[in-house]
Amino acid sequence: MAFHDVRFPERLAVGASGGPERRTEIVTLATGYEARNAPWSESRRRYDAGVGLASLDDLARVVEFFEARRGQLHSFRWKDPLDFKSGKPSEPVSPVDQQIGTGDGTVTTFQLTKRYAFGPNVYDREITKPVEGSVRLSLDSAEQIEGADFTVDYLTGEVAFLLPPAAGLSVNAGFEFDVPVRFDTDRIEASLAALDAGEIPSIPVVEVRQ
Repeated sequence: MAFHDVRFPERLAVGASGGPERRTEIVTLATGYEARNAPWSESRRRYDAGVGLASLDDLARVVEFFEARRGQLHSFRWKDPLDFKSGKPSEPVSPVDQQIGTGDGTVTTFQLTKRYAFGPNVYDREITKPVEGSVRLSLDSAEQIEGADFTVDYLTGEVAFLLPPAAGLSVNAGFEFDVPVRFDTDRIEASLAALDAGEIPSIPVVEVRQ
């Protein structure tokens, strides 16, 4: 298996459904109280690529993409239309959207992350598939220049400064990103008659952790 650095057709993904999934084990005790445990430290996203299909041409395009990935074998990029930026979907990417680290005068490489916060609790999500050309970095409020000041690995989400940020400087980032996914089925079943009748095939897609 391999990661194919190609994005599922964006126009079709816009109409897709899906979002984050977590796994929680719940045991109800004899007293009626619950014991809850989360075996996953990170969420995992699931989508249905079939929801975005509106025509036979759309279905043919998905089948073409499916065959090129060999079904479930190879993973690929997916744009989540509800969550694809470091900041709000309605706002442009800013080089201060997310703090991804603090300089110490030695470390040059930092992982892109996105923080989800509501109240006192936070979840920091590693971003491994940033969109090429979208990454903006700053040290405190001073924006840096890709190529001159830093480089980006668009397959891992790591950014590397040519010179280590000085101790105490806030390392900030803004970016667009994709989700690494694979098809969660080895079979697509659909018919022209069903599509004409408004019956859309289910084509599940699931996030992969690499």
